Amino acid sequence: MVTDVARLAYSRRTRRGAADTVSAHLSRLVVRGWQRVHTQSHTHTESALRASAGAAASHPSAPIPVQGPPVGSAVRVALGESGLSVFPLILGGAEFGWNVDLESSHDILDAYLLRGGNAVHTSDAYSAGRSEHIIGQWLHSRGVRDDIVLTVRVGGHPDNPGLGPVSLVRAVEASLVRLDTDRIDVLTLDAMTDSATALEDTLATVEWLVESGKVRAIGAAGYTAAQLVEARILSSAGYPRLTVLDVPFNVLRRHEFDADLRLVAGAQGMAVTPSHALEHGFLSGRHRSRVRTGLSVRGAQMAAHLNRRGSRTLRALDEVGVELGVPDAAVAVAWLLSQRLVTAPIVNAYAPAHVEELVQGVGVRLSRAQLAEIGRASQ
Repeated sequence: MVTDVARLAYSRRTRRGAADTVSAHLSRLVVRGWQRVHTQSHTHTESALRASAGAAASHPSAPIPVQGPPVGSAVRVALGESGLSVFPLILGGAEFGWNVDLESSHDILDAYLLRGGNAVHTSDAYSAGRSEHIIGQWLHSRGVRDDIVLTVRVGGHPDNPGLGPVSLVRAVEASLVRLDTDRIDVLTLDAMTDSATALEDTLATVEWLVESGKVRAIGAAGYTAAQLVEARILSSAGYPRLTVLDVPFNVLRRHEFDADLRLVAGAQGMAVTPSHALEHGFLSGRHRSRVRTGLSVRGAQMAAHLNRRGSRTLRALDEVGVELGVPDAAVAVAWLLSQRLVTAPIVNAYAPAHVEELVQGVGVRLSRAQLAEIGRASQ
């Protein structure tokens, strides 16, 4: 019995001693590990602080650098069957060289590019080619020609009027020189400038321009539904297809598109790029009295809408804009983008701030109730 008790006591002392040894060993490991982690953490913290302090000391007011491309650069839509993809808002150059000088024009183009835009529209008739000069200088100075889809309307320049073979080739060559580029992505044929030249002759000339690499895709402006049908028949014989339709269209101006032209464009799968998206600036809501419109040509165009219908429409845009937290111009753009077949409206801007307002229209979606409200007001 005594022997058994002695053995049990010895066994307990042995286990207790072993446990104490293990506990002490673990404690030493924990302490060493904590010291190692603390030392590494302290070292990393000091390094980070030194780096931060160095950066702050070298440039205390340096802005946070922009990482990656603009958010809007991921927003692209197919431009019909042209094989091109564009931002859902095309920046027009109608004001460049007329109401907006060179420096301000470049600021507007920079603002558009910064927000993800990649499509610029101009014409050889805008300021007698001055608009093309300004855009060409911007493309060259910024080095962004390959990033921009360039659409050019021809037929209205006084030196090369109409769409006859000789005038058309000369117009394209002159535009290429003014734009300082070797190609036009979308050549828009302005039928309003020439009612005499046969469509087949025009398309035959365009075919040569496409094959020579000077033009990539063809657009139409001022064409009737019957002419579009004729053009599609000719395309079945091997002539280039008209893939983009440039037509005046907005909340207040619908009759030119809301008829046979819409049906034909839809049947042919054309991309519709409405011009006069803000009806000469009236739908921006900035001009609500004849005093504000002034005596200019643009003022006279806006003054034509200073009536009950125009006032009702602006009030509807105001109400929807308040609901969505966007300006009237953005609501007008959103209305266009909600219309079937519309790919990308063409908009003009006078200042970078206007670009910001217009781009907001790409990011909002109008409800059925809001569309109905605007529709009733603009009838």
